[in-house]
Amino acid sequence: MSLEKTIYIGSLFSIYKPLLTEKQQEMLSLYYEEDFSLSEIADQFGISRQGVRDNIRRGENQLQNYEAALSMHANRIKRLSLLDELQAQVDEPNLRRLIEQLKQIEE
Repeated sequence: MSLEKTIYIGSLFSIYKPLLTEKQQEMLSLYYEEDFSLSEIADQFGISRQGVRDNIRRGENQLQNYEAALSMHANRIKRLSLLDELQAQVDEPNLRRLIEQLKQIEE
């Protein structure tokens, strides 16, 4: 899996995690946040490596479907980009501080 996809799915997971089943949350967390292998997850859940792979794939697909419908990740990226542009054009220290605080909220 590419690093870009891993980062993207990880970002979607942080946004849409509560919408997944508990089992999907646990497996995706172990895989993306804890860097467990499919075999390690399979051992922990007492299922096959293929079963883990299928469950993770379904979870990834759900995350992508949520993003397609709600665009929360894409909108966050746009907001951060606009804040960067605004910050580059502002000379007033108090406004720059406020912009930085807004960026921190987004992260």
